Amino acid sequence: MRKLILALDVYERERALEIAECTADYLWAVKVNWPLIIGSGLNIITELKQVTGLPIIADLKLADIPNTNRLIASKVFEVGADYIIAHGFVGKDSVEAVMELGKTIIVVEMSHPGAREFIQPVTDRLIELVNELEPFGVIAPATRPERVSYIRSKLKPEIRILTPGIGAQGGRAREVLKAGADYIIVGRSIYASENPREAARRLHEEIAGV
Repeated sequence: MRKLILALDVYERERALEIAECTADYLWAVKVNWPLIIGSGLNIITELKQVTGLPIIADLKLADIPNTNRLIASKVFEVGADYIIAHGFVGKDSVEAVMELGKTIIVVEMSHPGAREFIQPVTDRLIELVNELEPFGVIAPATRPERVSYIRSKLKPEIRILTPGIGAQGGRAREVLKAGADYIIVGRSIYASENPREAARRLHEEIAGV
């Protein structure tokens, strides 16, 4: 089972398609964030899906009122996204507006140091929301494996954990998978590499036996 997700945080359409195509053999999914959507347009989601044949995760971190979340999610699912990442702190109604349209991943913690200020203190409440709504999965920080382990212990077992922060931010793939993550998300260590395919292959092999 593949567990590697490519975070394709580049601006350029051609570069994005080239990297995605050459690494696809080692990926479970491709994650698209605002930099690529702003730089290349929303249809990059459709193109990436055609080129790779893989699930596409739209990392929009939606955090608005239900109607706005619904309007955005509708267009993003329409062009081929398989999953949308949304924030839970805006409340149940806003998250449900996304979930009504397609598979959703909810942020319960983030990987950067500042996440300790406001998100981590309400993680338990966010986990309660997730267990109630039962989305596809949650985002938890690969930079803090102990938090992944804690979140896993509180989540319903069928809810997946996706973990950003591997590589450039300091997270270690094997360590975070052993802590309970289902998928690891890697960006710069792959797309900024001189040989993205080889970087993806090494990571795939590193985590294959975990």
